[in-house]
Amino acid sequence: MNPKEWISDLRVYEPGKPIEEVARELGFDDIAEIVKVASNENELGPSPLAMQAMQNVLTEMHRYPDGGAFYLKHKLAEKLDVEPENLLFGCGSNELIVFLCHVFMGQGKNLIMGAEAFAVYFLANAMYQGETIRVPMPEHVHDLDAMLAAITEDTRLVCICNPNNPTGTMVSPEAIDAFIEKLPDHVVAVFDEAYFEVMPDAMKPDVLKHIRSGKKNIIVLRTFSKAYGLAGLRIGYAVAHPELINLLNKVRQPFNVNLMAQAAAMAALDDAEHLENTREMVFQGLEFFERELPKLGIETVPSGANFILIKTGNGRDVFLELQKRKVIVRPMDPYGLPDHIRITIGTPEQNQIMLDALKDVLG
Repeated sequence: MNPKEWISDLRVYEPGKPIEEVARELGFDDIAEIVKVASNENELGPSPLAMQAMQNVLTEMHRYPDGGAFYLKHKLAEKLDVEPENLLFGCGSNELIVFLCHVFMGQGKNLIMGAEAFAVYFLANAMYQGETIRVPMPEHVHDLDAMLAAITEDTRLVCICNPNNPTGTMVSPEAIDAFIEKLPDHVVAVFDEAYFEVMPDAMKPDVLKHIRSGKKNIIVLRTFSKAYGLAGLRIGYAVAHPELINLLNKVRQPFNVNLMAQAAAMAALDDAEHLENTREMVFQGLEFFERELPKLGIETVPSGANFILIKTGNGRDVFLELQKRKVIVRPMDPYGLPDHIRITIGTPEQNQIMLDALKDVLG
C-alpha cells in the first residue's frame, strides 16, 4: 500500500469500548451489572415516540431514504423558525464537520479551536492537510477574544463547542454576540451545540438570530444523539445561510441520512415529555455530583452538558480501576487532561453506583 503521507500520520479517534467487550475482557458474566457512563449518551434511552416511529418504518427498509430529508427539514425549520433552505442533515454532526473541512480547509489554510475542545475538529482538518491552531482555555473555557486574536488571513474556520466537550464549560450569550460582531468576513464560525437542549436556559445563546438576519459566515451544528437519545442512528443537522448550506451539499453523498433515522428524528421532535425528563435527569445528576464529589476532595468543572469533568489524579489509572468495579468512564489524557475523567450523567441509581465505585477506588 502507498497511502497519502498525512493520512498515515493521523491519530485514530479513541472511542469508548462496548459494554460487551469490557465484560469479556474482565470476565463479567452479566453485562446488565455494568454501568457505562463514558460516551455522553442519554441514559433514559430513545424517545418512546421515536421508537414507535422506527417500528412503523421497518417494512420500508428496502427503500432508499429521502436524500433531501424533505419532511424532516420542513418540520425542523418550523420548530427553529428558519427556512428549510437553512438546514442540512448529516450522519451525526461529525459528518457535517468533515463537510466543512472538505469545503474550506487545505494546505496553507488554518482552523482555530480551543485547546481542550472536541478532537474531531483537528482530525477532520488533518484529513485535508489544514493547520490547526489551538487556543488556550483558561479555567477550561473558550477564550473568544484570544480566538479572534489568533485569526490570520489564512484562517477559514473557527470552532466553538458550547457547551464544550469534554469540559462541559459554557460561554455566555453576550460574549458570543460580541464575538460574532467582530468576526472577519473571510472566516466561518462553527458553533457546535450538540448539548444545547440540556443547557441551563439562562446560558443558551441565540446564534440562530444571526442566521435569520442573513449572516453568511455563521453555522450552528446540533444533533439528535444526546437529548433525544438517538446516538445509534447517527443524525445531526446544520443551520446556516442557504449559500453556505449549498456549498456543503456539494460534498454530501446521496442518502447520507438513513430512512429510520429520519423517521425517528421527526417523531422525537414531538416528544416534549421525554426531552423534559432528560433535562430533569441531567440537572439533578449534576447537582448530585457537584454536592458529593467535593466531600471526597475532588475538583469538579461546572458543566452545562450531560456530563461532568472531574480531577481525580491519574485519570487513566482511575478509569482502569473503575472498570474492574463494573463502571466505565472516559479518561481524558487524549485531550491533554491526564488528571481528569469525564462522567456521563445517568439515572440516580447509576450516579450512586458511580460515586460508590469512585470512593472505593480512591480509598
